[in-house]
Amino acid sequence: MAKLVFGMNQSLDGFVDHMAFVPSPTLFRHFIAEAQTQAGSVYGRRMYEVMRYWDDDHPEWDTDERAFAAAWRKQPKWVVSRSLKAAGPNATVVGGDLEAAIRALKAEHTGEIEVAGPDLARSLTELGLIDEYRIYLHPVVLGHGKPYFAGPRPPLRLMAYDRIDEAVIRLTYIPA
Repeated sequence: MAKLVFGMNQSLDGFVDHMAFVPSPTLFRHFIAEAQTQAGSVYGRRMYEVMRYWDDDHPEWDTDERAFAAAWRKQPKWVVSRSLKAAGPNATVVGGDLEAAIRALKAEHTGEIEVAGPDLARSLTELGLIDEYRIYLHPVVLGHGKPYFAGPRPPLRLMAYDRIDEAVIRLTYIPA
């Protein structure tokens, strides 16, 4: 059975914003390694549209960016959306009963399935489906934006903390 993991970069004041702080080369290589081993990713429509950037090659990319794109393209993706009728390569639109669809994904796969996006994570948290939360804590204060926890924070238990690079700590929690 697969484990559903919600992990994102977060500011000290609890916000996520992929445009406000860019991962260091060390952190980006960490994300490449994770993408290479994940069983797949579940996206909300908005986050999927952001990530579609990796579907097309860009001549200005360096080696790490090409490696991330290759890993991202290889893994299956499931896009939770009521409005999308089709998704890009190696992606399937999930509509209808979210709980049944995600339970089926967890039962059919092994390894980790990434959950991408705070709004989708809120829905999956409310259904009790997220097995692990990973906060990549950056020493940045944004003062506004989308919070990591889009709804009430669930009761959590700290399982691990790791220094990923000179500025980022990964906090790993499970539901308490």
